[in-house]
Amino acid sequence: MAALRLTNADFNEKIGTGLALVDFWAEWCGPCKMAGPVIEELAAEYLGRVTVAKLDVDAEPEIASKYGVMSIPTVILFKDGAEVDRQVGFAGKPGYVQLLAKAGI
Repeated sequence: MAALRLTNADFNEKIGTGLALVDFWAEWCGPCKMAGPVIEELAAEYLGRVTVAKLDVDAEPEIASKYGVMSIPTVILFKDGAEVDRQVGFAGKPGYVQLLAKAGI
């Protein structure tokens, strides 16, 4: 299962219910390229428990701006559409797993 690709049009709908882990990234970002495979791995491991998604900040700058994303990669954990935690910079798989663990997953 691949991580969902989010757009301005479907962002609220896709993260509005339950837990969602969203990777804010860009094609030109080196650390984002390291985070990409980890995010895909988490999408498979947490299938059915957490929506794991990616948002390209160059293609969808409005959403990145709305959440104050200034550095990428930034991974934000949402619960029922509201931000509950975030990790700025590449934290590796342990960092993202810890983010989910703090939310009880």
